[in-house]
Amino acid sequence: TGFLHLGGLRTALYNYIFAKKHQGTFILRVEDTDQNRVVPGAAEGIEDMLDWAGIPPDESPRRGGSFGPYQQSHRLDLYRRASDVLLERGAAYRCFCTPQRLELLKKEALRSQQTPRYDNRCRHLSPTEVSEKLSQGLDWVVRFRLEKGVEPFQDLVYGWNKHEVADVEGDPVILKGDGFPTYHLANVVDDHYMGISHVLRGTEWLTSTSKHLLLYRAFGWDPPQFGHLPLLLNKDGGKLSKRQGDIFLERFARDGYLPEALLDIVTNCGSGFAEKQMGRTLEELISQFEIGRITTHSALLDLEKLPEFNRIHLTRHIEDEGLRQTVIKELRLLVEEHIYGDQQVDQEVLEKEYVERVLLLRKGHISLLKNLVSSDYSYLWVRPSVSREQLQTISAEADEIGKLVLGLMTRQAAVLSMEELNKDLRSLQKQTKETKYSSMMQLLRLALSGQQHGPSVAEMMVTLGPKEVCGRIHKALAS
Repeated sequence: TGFLHLGGLRTALYNYIFAKKHQGTFILRVEDTDQNRVVPGAAEGIEDMLDWAGIPPDESPRRGGSFGPYQQSHRLDLYRRASDVLLERGAAYRCFCTPQRLELLKKEALRSQQTPRYDNRCRHLSPTEVSEKLSQGLDWVVRFRLEKGVEPFQDLVYGWNKHEVADVEGDPVILKGDGFPTYHLANVVDDHYMGISHVLRGTEWLTSTSKHLLLYRAFGWDPPQFGHLPLLLNKDGGKLSKRQGDIFLERFARDGYLPEALLDIVTNCGSGFAEKQMGRTLEELISQFEIGRITTHSALLDLEKLPEFNRIHLTRHIEDEGLRQTVIKELRLLVEEHIYGDQQVDQEVLEKEYVERVLLLRKGHISLLKNLVSSDYSYLWVRPSVSREQLQTISAEADEIGKLVLGLMTRQAAVLSMEELNKDLRSLQKQTKETKYSSMMQLLRLALSGQQHGPSVAEMMVTLGPKEVCGRIHKALAS
């Protein structure tokens, strides 16, 4: 019914790391039985995003598997046969109540400030009455008989639980008039036939579990073990906002966040691990995870911290020689796609060695790769068109300053550090006759970047490197 958001990612992630921790199989099953709410492309989008996040399912609609199909709308015969079994056993019955009657029941309950529930009217129809209504061609659904005396179950997170559903709910619909099952029937049937051993799902399903266990008992099947994950909430305790797609994975992927940063932040704000620790890889999450450590407290997610999580993981990618090659390609692509007004990106600055050097120097300073194509860093990719005359308007000693810096770059060719450069630039200024230090910095900034604002001159020189600094100064003095 929708695309994958951070709450769904967290549920999938906990299932994935639990499966991998115990050498199990992680299964993606698409529940599309509510045809009115199906969003075209959402199922494919969910699988795309799980692949992007690095937690691909072992079995799914796309990958297939021994227990398919993995899309519930393709398993309707199975659900119909299952509901027939329950009808034969008297555990379910046909209900002929019209939508209008059900709506009146709901309105009446709300008027008397009660929780709306079905009054189980059709539960008491005799076989003769049912046959008569069927012969009249009346529409019907199948409802499951809720029985009192549910057995307690041990939830993997919440411990011993039970909910006397028959006391608070009417008999639920399990097969709708259009032949599609509801969640309750479809999931019980699928979990059984797919051999599901463990189900980790959101805490909103905790109260329905007793109902599902009654269905398992009616079929004579053993249920899987259930673990209900506490809610993922905003840092202020409110619901995560789906408004404007704020929490959908596509948005984070488009904005350039690394999937590892998202996996890290959604596990860091929750529980299941010995300690909170930023920068964990997926392998570390799997090795450290213990389901008994999941608490029942809601997980409070502070998305303002996401850039910091991303900075840590981006730094790791840049430091790793293998991962760095992908980062280089991505940065080159970002630079090529970026528009710097009417200025053109010089192809020479897209050489692998140059891009790699920029990344190694800026690692730890940037949260997102796209920071390096922002206006502050445009000087890295666009060589300025600055004339000698422009430099001379700042200082008549432009030529002398240029020569002093070229000499410094020749001596400093090995390794440039900002601290050393700042000292050296102070010394150079003392060798000029009348140029103030601020004017010299203004002149060098213009020659190197064509800009009047931005990072410090020393930072520019360190990031550009001796070869590029010399090339730009030569070009400016010669034009």
